[in-house]
Amino acid sequence: MIRFLILTFRTAGKKNLSADELVSKLEEGSNKWCKASIQVLCTLWSEHGASVHAQQKVHSMLSTCQLVDVQWKLAMAVSSDTCRSLNSPYVSLLLKVLEPSGQISQRSFEMTIPQFQNFHKQLKEMAAIMETV
Repeated sequence: MIRFLILTFRTAGKKNLSADELVSKLEEGSNKWCKASIQVLCTLWSEHGASVHAQQKVHSMLSTCQLVDVQWKLAMAVSSDTCRSLNSPYVSLLLKVLEPSGQISQRSFEMTIPQFQNFHKQLKEMAAIMETV
């Protein structure tokens, strides 16, 4: 019963239901609810529904993806289809990311050295800000 109520409140929070909408959804789902139970759920939702909705909103924002692994390498582009003598260094990054669905996906990209230095600077700034929290 507790799991059912938690699931019901989470779903109502995600959908931003009002107390009346929650009651009507519960009554649609089953006609076995007694009036006293419906009244208690309505009162609880009226008092705490906004905080449940806010919590679900934060949870959905935070559950985007999680960085699992970073692999990088420094390489040299010697030539390309359009340029015989390129001789340009670059950094290749491979990110392993845990999706909210539970699957791990890989994302790779390449950056020039100045782009990588800017990326590194931004990461250091983020780390410094996170240490203050």
